[in-house]
Amino acid sequence: MTRRDAVAEESVDEITDALLTASRLLVALSARSIAHVDDSITIPQFRTLVILSTRGPSKVATLAAILNVQPSTATRMVDRLVAAGLIDRKPNPESRRELIIELTARGRKVVTAVTAQRRKEIAAVVEHMPAADRAGLVRALTAFSAAGGEQQADTDIESYQL
Repeated sequence: MTRRDAVAEESVDEITDALLTASRLLVALSARSIAHVDDSITIPQFRTLVILSTRGPSKVATLAAILNVQPSTATRMVDRLVAAGLIDRKPNPESRRELIIELTARGRKVVTAVTAQRRKEIAAVVEHMPAADRAGLVRALTAFSAAGGEQQADTDIESYQL
């Protein structure tokens, strides 16, 4: 291994460690923002609501694939969210054997409220950062998200991605 390779590997390790630390903070902020709005909703359930908010109505199998869970796991989560009045099941007009899952008005309100709370909590952390570090953070996180295939979050609160 050349010195250049060793430095690059060390840089990757350092970035990975920093991102792991930051991700702990972000998960804590996520959990707090959800609990602030509705403490009965779990992070995976909220992620399901966000997916439906950003991608629109979906089949359970499609939702399971996006969540990277078994269809039976997605079905149980859907059952809980239907019982909570956050999503609805409707017949698929293209196949009567399938159901389409979509957000209810209450589900949309929850996504909007949690996202607003999360933005507030993140902004409070960012305000403690020096201005010079903020610009660098935007560039780094934008590049990181792009490298991971994540689209940049829309500033429209309804389109926020988890």
